[in-house]
Amino acid sequence: MVDKLDKFRSMLLIIIFPILFSCASAELYIEGGNAYAKKGLYDGAISHYNKALEINPRFAEAYYNRGLAYYSKGQYDEAISDYNKALEISPRLAMAYNGRGNAYSHKGQYDQAISDFNKALEINPRDAWAYNSRGIVYYFKKEYDKSWEDVKKVESLGCQVSPEFLEELRKASGRQN
Repeated sequence: MVDKLDKFRSMLLIIIFPILFSCASAELYIEGGNAYAKKGLYDGAISHYNKALEINPRFAEAYYNRGLAYYSKGQYDEAISDYNKALEISPRLAMAYNGRGNAYSHKGQYDQAISDFNKALEINPRDAWAYNSRGIVYYFKKEYDKSWEDVKKVESLGCQVSPEFLEELRKASGRQN
């Protein structure tokens, strides 16, 4: 019986512990990447997210966070690629749809952006960020009534819309609200 118990413990050490350690390490790299990103040091953040993905290539959060770093650097194609990978792994990750929608928006691909914001809202109907971003895209498409609808939804969720954006929307639409 002792022999079987020793074999079982050995198997745990060989099989289970490396898996647990690799997950913890990937999480630590994510935390380090987030610390770099908060300081605006996006190359350092990307390096940490890369290390997390070397450890765990199915880590949706690492792809999402790296996508945010690329987005912040203005590298929208790379950001979209990472958001795509995050969504392949975790198709209900609303924030990845939001991130990809914003990247598409910056590329002037407004219909793709709206589609992504709509998907985020299907997953989380109370996502003020998605309503706000979609409202801005509608503004760029000169669909002011839809933009106003999203502004009102953001406000009804208890969030504030940028006063500068509201002023621009008022001027463009000829409406006050």
